[in-house]
Amino acid sequence: MANRTGTYVAFDGLGETDPTKSDFKYYATLQAWSANKNIQFSLTNSHEKTDAVRDTSKRATLYARIQERLRASKNMLVIITSKTRNTGSVLSFEIEQAIDTYKIPLIIAYPEFSSILNVESHSRIWPKALADRINKTGVEAIHIPFAKDCILDAITRFHVNGEHLSSGKDYYSRETQVEWGLIR
Repeated sequence: MANRTGTYVAFDGLGETDPTKSDFKYYATLQAWSANKNIQFSLTNSHEKTDAVRDTSKRATLYARIQERLRASKNMLVIITSKTRNTGSVLSFEIEQAIDTYKIPLIIAYPEFSSILNVESHSRIWPKALADRINKTGVEAIHIPFAKDCILDAITRFHVNGEHLSSGKDYYSRETQVEWGLIR
């Protein structure tokens, strides 16, 4: 097994070539936080560990590169919005591989919510690949708002060599979310 030090970031590109019209903008936010020396945020990005792949690449090449990146990943940050497609996106393949093949803990971030206290209330926007797996024994996932402190804490703590989550529906306590200023 490769050295698993990276965080694999997954999101639905929504079939868009303009990144501002897709969930790519959240990935760009993560990169900006990581690059900004005035912000305490560090992301070891699995996507930067292999050659770049374009959406125009052959599907076999794309899937092989995804698997290469997942082999080097300690966890996966999945960004889910109300626009995330139920099926048919590369995101579904990424989730399937992360859980079924590589047993990677998922950190599921929701940019449209300021706090997460009821995981089930978000199930209507889960891609089918996630919905089909989330209740299975051995699946580890924590559901969080797309907030810097939450993301940094989760990627630092929950990974293949770190703390284990108890299920596919874990979330931070109300008290923790209050401490981070997510709940007043």
